Amino acid sequence: QLQLVESGGGLVQAGESLRLSCTTNGFSLDYFAAGWFRQVPGKEREGVSCISSNGHSTNYADSVKGRFTISRDYAKNTVYLQMNSLKPEDTGIYYCAAEVGITSVQRGCPTRHEYTRWGQGTQVAVSS
Repeated sequence: QLQLVESGGGLVQAGESLRLSCTTNGFSLDYFAAGWFRQVPGKEREGVSCISSNGHSTNYADSVKGRFTISRDYAKNTVYLQMNSLKPEDTGIYYCAAEVGITSVQRGCPTRHEYTRWGQGTQVAVSS
């Protein structure tokens, strides 16, 4: 099965940047869309961004548009989330997700219930 391993979280001040990474293991074919979610205690997991299987199409939540960039490196089997101009409200646990049955995100990101493969989560904390 497709396995995901996340890293890159940390504690930063507002206005600084972080790059999260999600490495895929156990699945060699690039026939899946991938996305990033975030969650804070007591709230539902929130979609942040997603990318198509070929990397040509991306979508972003309005709250991060213009500040975050999702990308993928097929040679390294890794999906990235570059987070710039971080704000305190970006604080949360960030999860990578993938679904081999979905390749396109042109009509929008898959919901959290449509993804079946998840990483363990990496914590991001932004102080003011």
